[in-house]
Amino acid sequence: MFSSRRTAAVVAAAACFLLLPAAQAGVSAAPDDPAAVPAADADGTAVYTVPDTDSRSRTEINRSGADVLSVTGNTATVQATPEQAEQLRASGFLLQAQQDVFNALEELNLGREAGSSPTAFPPDDQGYHTYDEVNQALDQAVADHGDIAAKSSIGQSFEGRDIPVLKISGNVAQDDAEPEVLFSCNQHAREHLTTEMCLRIIDRFTDGYATDPAIKEVVDSREIWVVPMANPDGSTYDVESGQYRGWRKNRQDTGTDTNRNWDYQWGCCGGSSGNPASETYRGSAPFSSPEASQLAAFVDSRVVDGAQQIKAHIDFHTFSELVLWPYGYTYSDTAEGMTQEEYDRFARVGTEMARTNGYTPQQSSDLYITDGSVNDWMWGKHKILSFTFEMYPSSGGIDGFYPPDEVIQRETERNDAAVDILLREAGA
Repeated sequence: MFSSRRTAAVVAAAACFLLLPAAQAGVSAAPDDPAAVPAADADGTAVYTVPDTDSRSRTEINRSGADVLSVTGNTATVQATPEQAEQLRASGFLLQAQQDVFNALEELNLGREAGSSPTAFPPDDQGYHTYDEVNQALDQAVADHGDIAAKSSIGQSFEGRDIPVLKISGNVAQDDAEPEVLFSCNQHAREHLTTEMCLRIIDRFTDGYATDPAIKEVVDSREIWVVPMANPDGSTYDVESGQYRGWRKNRQDTGTDTNRNWDYQWGCCGGSSGNPASETYRGSAPFSSPEASQLAAFVDSRVVDGAQQIKAHIDFHTFSELVLWPYGYTYSDTAEGMTQEEYDRFARVGTEMARTNGYTPQQSSDLYITDGSVNDWMWGKHKILSFTFEMYPSSGGIDGFYPPDEVIQRETERNDAAVDILLREAGA
C-alpha cells in the first residue's frame, strides 16, 4: 500500500551522501538527534567532529548550546555556531570543521529537484508522505480493513491540524481487555523516515491480517495504536517550500522541542534548554506544546479501572541506529521508579530487539543527559515499557535527516522483527 513513488535517477540521491562527514565506520549517536537550524537562520553554523568524547563530555557540549548529532566510536559529530565553537575550544575540546550547515542544506536541495507545488516533498523524494497523504493512507487502510482498523484523532496541533491515530485490533470497535501497544513517529519535524516506519507498521498488520497467521494472532490478541505524525505542523513546514529546511521543533512561536516538553523531570538536569532559540528548547512549562500534551492525554485516557492498558511503546526518531531506554535524565541505571529488575528487563528487551536490526542498544543517558523526554514520562508515570529507536543512518551531518526515498522499504522492514518482539513483550 505504501510503496515508493520516487521517479528520479539514483544519481541525484547519491549526491546527497557526498555531504556526510568523513566518519569512521561504526554505530552510535545522539538520542533524539538535537539538531540543525533552518536554512534561513543557519549563517555561520557549522558541523564539526570532536574526538575523544564520552557521555559526560557530550552532555557538556550540549549544555554549551551546541548539538551532538551523532557519535562514531568516541568521535562526536557536533553542530555549533561560531560562538559556541569558540567556547568549546576554550574548554579544551578539539573541533575539526566538516561542513557549513547553510551550504550543506543548499547542496542537499540542489541534489534533489525542487518541488513545483507547496506542501510537497521534492520530486526526487516522492516516496515520503506529506500530512495530507498520511491521512489518505489511514483512510485507505480503514476502507480496506474496516473490521480491524479505525481512525481517530488524539487532538490538534498548535496550528490546528488533527493528529491522527489508527487503532488496529481484531475487534476494533470494542475496547477489549487486551494488552495495548503504542507506536509514535515524527515528534521531530525533519525526521520523515519515521513517518514511513509507522505507515509500515499499519500496512503490515492490516494488509497481512488475512494471509499471515502470525500477524492475525497478534492483531487478535493486542490493541495496536499508531500515531504516524506527532508533529504535523513542523513536518509540513519542513517541506512545504519543496525544499528541506532542517526544521526540528513544532511551530509554536519560535518552536518547542516536543521531546523535551514532557512532564517528568522537566528541565531538571541540564538535558534541555531554556533558550527559545535552541533546538532543544523545552518550552515555557511542562506540556506547554499542544502536540506533547495531546499525546500524553491520549496515553492518560488509556487508564481503565485504574490500570494502564498500554504496556509497551516505541517512539521512532532519526538518526543513529540506536535502541534507547530510560532514564535519560540521570546516568544511574536505577533511580526513583526504576528497580534493578525493571532496568534489567529494559536492557534484555532492548538488546534482543537490537540483535534483529543491527542497532546499538543502550540507556539513553549513555549518549548524554536528556530531560523532559517521552520515554522517561511513559515509564515514570505509567510504567510503560518505552523505547526510542533512532533509525538509519548510523552517522552523518544535517543530511542524515534526509535519506533518499529508495531506502524507505529496506530501513522500515529492518524493524519488523523488533516490532514483533515488543508486541510479544506487551503480554508478558
